[in-house]
Parts: sequence; C-alpha cells; structure tokens
Amino acid sequence: MEGRLRLGVNIDHVATVRNARGTAFPDPVRAALIAEAAGADGITAHLREDRRHIGDRDIERLMEALTKPLNFEMAMTEEMQAIALRHRPHAVCIVPERREERTTEGGLNVAQDENRVADFIAPLREAGCRVSLFIGADPAQVDSAARIGAAVVEIHTGAFCDAHHENHPEARDTELARIRDAATLAHSLGLEVHAGHGITYETVAPIAAIPEMQELNIGHFLIGEAIMQGLAPAISEMRRRMDAAREAV
Repeated sequence: MEGRLRLGVNIDHVATVRNARGTAFPDPVRAALIAEAAGADGITAHLREDRRHIGDRDIERLMEALTKPLNFEMAMTEEMQAIALRHRPHAVCIVPERREERTTEGGLNVAQDENRVADFIAPLREAGCRVSLFIGADPAQVDSAARIGAAVVEIHTGAFCDAHHENHPEARDTELARIRDAATLAHSLGLEVHAGHGITYETVAPIAAIPEMQELNIGHFLIGEAIMQGLAPAISEMRRRMDAAREAV
C-alpha cells in the first residue's frame, strides 16, 4: 500500500503522573498539543471506567483543543458509549478492560461475542465515529470484525514486543508473522489496519514495514522517553524510524 504511515500518540500516562500528586500538572492536553506540533497525526486517550489516568474533563478539553483527530479508547459499556456519543470523536477504539489489570492486556474476543459487539458499535457508526476494534492477531477475530462492520482493526503487538525485549527470537518471529498475516487478511476484507501496544524504538521498524499497516498508536514508551529527552524529540525520533522502515519496503 502507498501512503504515509500515521502515528497516533497516546497521552494517558501524562495523566497518570498528574494523578499521582492530585495536581493540575503535567497537563495531558498540553502534551497532546506538543505531540501534534512534533509530528503526531492523531492523539489517543483511554477513558477507563475507574478514571485511573484520563478524566472526563480531559476528554472535553481535548475535543476543544485538538487540531488533529482524537482516538477515544473505551470499554464496551453503556457509560462509555454515552460519553462517546456526546462528544463524537473522530474515532473510537473498543478495548477490553478489567479493573485489576495495569494496562490493556490482549484483544477483544469479537468472534465469541459477535452479536453484542455489533449492537454496541452500531450507534457509534451512525453518529459518524470511525469504529476500531482492538484485537489479537487472530484470523477469526479479523473475520468477525469485518462481518459486523467495523472500519478498523488495531492489532495487539504486545506479545511481539515482549518476545523481542525478553530475547526470545523464535517467539518474536512467530508473533511478527501472525501480525503480518492478520494485517494482510484485514486489508483483503476492506478493513483499515492499525497496530499498538508495547512498541519501542527497537520494535517499531518490523511493524512499520508491514505494507498494509496504516497507523501505529504508541504511548507508554514515548511518555517514558520524554522524561529522558523531552516529548517532542522522542516523537520526532519515532517518526523518523517509522518513515525509514516504510521507505525501505
């Protein structure tokens, strides 16, 4: 596929640091604006049910301030659906969510719960939101996402990234092959293909080089790297590596 690979920057963990002290800073909206200026193509924010990082007012302010699209990550609950329908962000990404997890672990099981997921996303589609489903690199999940009318699948890259950083090359290569196959299948079914979770400078190139990939959503690593070198330089370096990998294809 042709076209520039987009970078979505997740600003959740700016809010995590803010909430640790219960103050107004660091401000995730300010971070989002810096990310836009540094080359982000969109901003991702996950409003969790327990509000552990991003809060309701953050979403309101992001909708007012951003010039790039907001990707609103949300659990499949009536409360989150109502919030999304009220704000009507450019995109909504439906993710699994459990209170006890540290971060989103694994993807939605769309194939097992196809009718309920279809019913849940229908009002969001009708409201003009671009619906994305966060799934594992599993053909059954891709097939189900296409069948119920999702516009996008975001493929979970956590297992690939973990295998790389834990120095398990065989598992890494297996996971990368699964991601590639899922991306190829999704594209053949008319789905836009995104990826995210655990991506770092070391792991971005193989994902960015997948021809069908159209967007990467990266958060935790970039916010951590921002502590070392600043947010704008961290994003610029990720952008450089993504572009280099895509140009090499």
